[in-house]
Amino acid sequence: MTTPIRLTFWGAAGQVTGSMHLLEAAGARILLDAGLFQGHRTDARRLNAELPFDARRIDSVIVSHAHIDHTGRLPLLANQGFHGPVVVTPATRDLCAVMLADSAHIQEKDFEYLERRGRAGPDARPLYTMADAVRVQKLMVAVPYHRIYHVRKHLSLEYLDAGHILGSATVDLRIAEGGPHRLVFSGDIGRTGLPIIRDPEPPSGPIDTLIIESTYAERDHESVAGSEERLGEAIRRTAARGGKVLVPAFAVGRAQELIYSINQLFRDGRIPRIPVYVDSPLAVDVTSVFRLHPESFDRSEVLVESGAPLFDVPLLSYVRDVEDSKKLNRLTGPAVIIAASGMAENGRILHHLANHIGDHRSLVLFVGFQAEGTLGRRIQDGARTVKIFGEPHEVRAETETIGGYSAHADRNELRAWVKALGGPIRRAFCVHGEPSALETMATILREEGVAEVHVPAHGQTFDLG
Repeated sequence: MTTPIRLTFWGAAGQVTGSMHLLEAAGARILLDAGLFQGHRTDARRLNAELPFDARRIDSVIVSHAHIDHTGRLPLLANQGFHGPVVVTPATRDLCAVMLADSAHIQEKDFEYLERRGRAGPDARPLYTMADAVRVQKLMVAVPYHRIYHVRKHLSLEYLDAGHILGSATVDLRIAEGGPHRLVFSGDIGRTGLPIIRDPEPPSGPIDTLIIESTYAERDHESVAGSEERLGEAIRRTAARGGKVLVPAFAVGRAQELIYSINQLFRDGRIPRIPVYVDSPLAVDVTSVFRLHPESFDRSEVLVESGAPLFDVPLLSYVRDVEDSKKLNRLTGPAVIIAASGMAENGRILHHLANHIGDHRSLVLFVGFQAEGTLGRRIQDGARTVKIFGEPHEVRAETETIGGYSAHADRNELRAWVKALGGPIRRAFCVHGEPSALETMATILREEGVAEVHVPAHGQTFDLG
């Protein structure tokens, strides 16, 4: 007797973060991603802490890429009894080794900070510990691109390059029992022409079920070259008035792309010689992981092909020690400070914002997506006062957004990716987007000939027979 194929959406359904989809097939219960929700602290805490299933009954997890909104609940699963394999690409495995430990460390330190100030309520407690992050790392099975991996007897997968960050993958699943049934999970689809990382590689042929991200389905990005020029202009403008450029940046991908661009700008004489700090132990470690995986780089890039050091710029200092980070707040004169987290929800960027967001000479520069409910989104949307560590701060600094550094495909690139699939798509599910973007992605799919398109709600289950 064959088991039915079912799919339940437990994250990134009707919103961007918290990617996690439960596939029941071939007698197994498999998670596609296990990411953290990000946003309003109370809501995110409830969604993250309350797993909607028994972790001990999950047979395996298949991970698309290392970003925390796709991997951040893996240690929580291990804490609650999950002990199956976690399937990843080699670069994702190495990135997770530093990112999940960093996630646990930040939670522990933020709790200690609030506890010292008497503001540590029950929602402030860490979701998991460093030991949990180490435990889940031991469960990881690294599978390179284009190698068939048998998850179990009647279920296999192949990873293809999603072009989003180092090691990111589109998951191509083949289910033999109750099928045959081909399920493709896009993961996060990258842009064409980004520095360092190769372009996305869509899987070809007929697809029974497609799960596709929708983050920027209703927007067009500016060009990568235009974004680099705007970055140079922002640095020159802020430096001229003696301010700091504060960049909340994802430690994986975005920080390295910024370093690459700053390298180019300085080599071309387009920015002055001012200090640039990457103030993130995680970004320092992640950059080391990038150095370990040159096989994933795009050889068509001039700096990559030249063999020049990509991540070592004369102006640049990597800051790991917390005391050195604190010294940055006493700097006089202009500087660029790149720090995590990318949505300004935690990490060292909060301390820099607290010290400089009230300075009219400074600039808060956004180079990545800011999810609804995050501090970054509130600043980006023009809030005049924001709370940082529970204290109100008036926003006097200039704010600017450069969209071209996004690692997510825009509407035209998403449509091109769908077209490149080639074969007919029986049904599709739009995830990982805000409501209007999800609906726009659904329209794109229908226009490209997909008759059955769904925008699933959180917790909604579908039979895929």
